[in-house]
Amino acid sequence: MVDRRAGRLPDLPSTMTPPGAAAGPGAARSCSAHVSFDAGQDGAGVPGGHPGHEAVVWRNRFIMLLDRAPMPIAIADTAGVVLMVNPAFAGLWRQRPGQLRGRDLLDLFDPRDKDQLLRIYEALRHGRRSRYLLPVTLRDAGQAPRDAVVTVDPVGDEPDEPPALLVTLREEEAAAPAPPARPAGVTLGVREGQVLALAAAGATNAAIARALDLTVDGVSYHLSRLCRRLGAPNRAALVARAYVLGVLDPHAWPPEPARGG
Repeated sequence: MVDRRAGRLPDLPSTMTPPGAAAGPGAARSCSAHVSFDAGQDGAGVPGGHPGHEAVVWRNRFIMLLDRAPMPIAIADTAGVVLMVNPAFAGLWRQRPGQLRGRDLLDLFDPRDKDQLLRIYEALRHGRRSRYLLPVTLRDAGQAPRDAVVTVDPVGDEPDEPPALLVTLREEEAAAPAPPARPAGVTLGVREGQVLALAAAGATNAAIARALDLTVDGVSYHLSRLCRRLGAPNRAALVARAYVLGVLDPHAWPPEPARGG
């Protein structure tokens, strides 16, 4: 989880390679600090289990659950090297799970809080195993930058051994766009608000005239003036724009002018 290529911090020791397995990108790795998923024929590493078979059963169950989890999940060693990810995690970078194995997590996202990254490193170095949150920006050359929050949970039963890191990722929802600003100077008079509200309710010009004791020409004048002020080309667009701009109360029926409108 720390950018070691820049030489700022040393690696933490990792015990993620099972005993007897060759180290390197192609080596079999465990998802915990002390139990390997890859059991030999003698069933080594399966406490109390049937030789070989029980290890395979539990390994397959774990992978099935990981694959079906809708939340993006990765398992990494304490150096931040990816051991395995589920399809939901790999899909964020339009990759298959196997394509991310062996990658550095910091190749996939940029921490937005460098101090928090250092705090996580120090906590792991001192053996603390709390849950840590890290705001990040996802790296993907084919898409616009996306903000997310990474949750890091150290997992493992051996207190003296470096834990594995269970990494979950939650994309932050984009903030809803602010409603369009009301055009400068749009403040409805009482009569204009009444005409607009009745038009929004579907009343004809003649019906509006009768309801407000106006002439039909007077109603047409008010509607034409409102169209010009709100920048609407016709009656239907006037009503729609009035709601979008907050001139009409979106929660009221029959329609009525918004307070302060």
